[in-house]
Amino acid sequence: MKTEAAVQNGILYVRLAGDLIGSPDSQQLLHTVNEQLGEDVTLCAIDLSHVRFINSTGIGVLVSVLTKFRNQGGELVLINPSDHIRKLLVITKLNAIFTVAATDTEAAEHLKAIR
Repeated sequence: MKTEAAVQNGILYVRLAGDLIGSPDSQQLLHTVNEQLGEDVTLCAIDLSHVRFINSTGIGVLVSVLTKFRNQGGELVLINPSDHIRKLLVITKLNAIFTVAATDTEAAEHLKAIR
């Protein structure tokens, strides 16, 4: 899995590509979040548009990232998950706790409304 991260306007944008299946790459995602999370960054948008497959470990990583941001008074939005990932969120009932946005702009608007 490939992970890219950048902070723009106080929002941490993380772009993932490949499979989110709990390999050492998942640890890279957690490390990236831990480095950026703090007083200046409490909002996060994770772009899943290029994630091909996700398993239970990958879902656990996303829940962990969501928890980290919420514990800091922030929020997380998932951007453009595939149909497979959307179905998985519904089956696991995690669609009730994750906010899903179609685009970066929609995610930013949602996150800014929280501030």
